[in-house]
Order: sequence, then C-alpha cells, then structure tokens
Amino acid sequence: MTHSKRYKETLLVTNVKQTCSIDDAIEKLKASGTAGFDETAEVVFNLGIKPNQVSIRGTCSLPHGTGKTLRILVFAKGEDVTEAEQAGADYVGGEDFAAKIREGWLEFDKIVATPEMMSVVGKLGKILGPRGLMPSPKTGTVTANVGEAVRDLKKGMVEFRNDRHGVAHCIFGKVSFEASALKENLIALVESLAEQRPEEGLKGRYINKTAIASTMGPGIVLDPEEIAMVTERTD
Repeated sequence: MTHSKRYKETLLVTNVKQTCSIDDAIEKLKASGTAGFDETAEVVFNLGIKPNQVSIRGTCSLPHGTGKTLRILVFAKGEDVTEAEQAGADYVGGEDFAAKIREGWLEFDKIVATPEMMSVVGKLGKILGPRGLMPSPKTGTVTANVGEAVRDLKKGMVEFRNDRHGVAHCIFGKVSFEASALKENLIALVESLAEQRPEEGLKGRYINKTAIASTMGPGIVLDPEEIAMVTERTD
C-alpha cells in the first residue's frame, strides 16, 4: 500500500511496532493528527471472544462528549413527540419519515424510537441495518423515555459492538481535545466494554489488543497490561 508523505512522517512520531501507555499513546495520537481538519480520535478493540457464540454490544456516555453534533431522528407519536422535540431531537415523526427513508433520505446520524413505533421502524431493517442505524433496546435507543435518550446522545453517548471477527470500533473524541479529556473518555469506554464481558464464549484475555488512531493517522497500540488493570476495576 502506498502512503502519503504526511502519513510517513507521522510514523516517525508514533512507532507503530511499540506498545505505549495510555498517556504516551494519546500524546502520539495528538502529534499525528496533522491533517487540515479536526480529526476524530478512534479506538479499535480486538476481543478474545467467539463471535459465533457471543455478541458484545453496549453504550458509553463519554465524560467529555464526542466533539460531534449528532442529527437525531425520533419515531414517536402523541405526547412523546413534544418530549423528543423539547429534548433537542432534529426530526420527529412516524410514517412520514419512514416513507422518506424508503425514498433514499438518510440525513441523520441516530434513530430513537418508542416501542410502539418499532412496527414502523422494523420494516426499514434492510436499509437501516447494514448502516448500523437500527435502534435497539440494548443501546437504549428503543425506549419509552425518548427525551432522556435524545439528551444522552446529544451529550456524547456512543455505541460499540463487535463485528464477525470479534473486533469493536468506536470514537472517543477529537484530536483537538485536551489530552486529559481524551484519556478520561477512553478509560470510560474501556470500563463500559469491560462491563459487557460475557461469562462464556471467551478465548483467552477478553481484550486482546487495543489501538487508537486519528482519522488519517497510523494505529498506536496500547499496553495490554494497563488496559487489563482498567478492566479489572469493573470486576
């Protein structure tokens, strides 16, 4: 693979073959975020699970938010419409928005739905599912408390789930964040992931490998022992 000159320069800073403490890794992440925009801080967890037996899925309210402004669509009716609007939802409706989605409209980042509206949202599964937009009770996006769900998402709640290879991806802020804020967000995410540790379906260490990166930067591998210490605090 051919990399840009800027990418090669960041390799001199990060040394991708070396594991780092969380503090050093975040310092290198910030140093590697040299693109002409505020890059997103991303983390990848390689989980020691058997994906064909267990699925890891959950949410985390990042203490310092994501740095992104989410566009939230709420499927609701009756008094829940007013509650969602007052909480800051960008779009609120029912069949009208379902019809727009079927026509190709996808100008939103998250969907929240009341349980009674899932009969409408469920029919959009083939469109929303592959894009990771289908709401779920496990992530708090199918709920009778739509106002609370919208406020949590606006404040910086993120969702994580493993793919078929046992890998989970998530964002935890922006490169422009203070290092201390990125660290607190990352630790909160690791702790939330640790809380989803299954009783069965494991193969070795639960979190085998953790790497962080800016949007355009190389991966920086974190010290597995330090990550293990964080997860042990949740046991």
